[in-house]
Amino acid sequence: MEETSVAALWWAVIAAGIYHGVNPGMGWPLSVSAALFEQKRSALFRALGLLALGHFLAMAAILLPFSAMFVLVEHEREIRIGAGALVIAAGVYLLINRRHPRALSRVKPTRLALWSFLAAMAHGAGLMLVPLYLGLCDIDALDTGHRAANALMTSNFLTALQVALAHTVAMTLAGGIIAWGVYTWMGLKFLSKAWFNIDILWALSLIAVGLFGIWTAH
Repeated sequence: MEETSVAALWWAVIAAGIYHGVNPGMGWPLSVSAALFEQKRSALFRALGLLALGHFLAMAAILLPFSAMFVLVEHEREIRIGAGALVIAAGVYLLINRRHPRALSRVKPTRLALWSFLAAMAHGAGLMLVPLYLGLCDIDALDTGHRAANALMTSNFLTALQVALAHTVAMTLAGGIIAWGVYTWMGLKFLSKAWFNIDILWALSLIAVGLFGIWTAH
């Protein structure tokens, strides 16, 4: 792939992380609540770390199966089209079903990593990365032999982890900056009065990314 295309895809991964971090549905208000409850700044960073862990595991859980699927080099185009369709379906579902999963409200506040993992899975956060990840898997130079397939799977496995890590770091920094600002200067009143919801934008973003994945597959 051209270096500009690779760079654009990596920037898209980071941009998606920032987008997820800004979205309160990915958990930054919980880190503010933890800091306000314990009256310690360290509680904010500890909560952010747990949220980041859960988000990273959710991203990896979605991306790693696709790294194994990519050994089917001859079906690369079909896999990318199918992945794009899956992301579009998730976006349409979230547009139709506007209710938040009840399971998230049953997770104890002390289990932030688990909550973050479930929230990312329920909102299709990992699926948003799939078309970008598949675009980073350059297989044009490889043949379809077993050696190439093994090399491809190893390479794409590492790429999946790198994508998940880069995305999670961007998400944590974006959410952390907002959480720090709210905790330091605005406090609990901001969380109760200025809550914002971007569910529709989130669903439309999934659809847009899915269409992008199908377009690049062609």
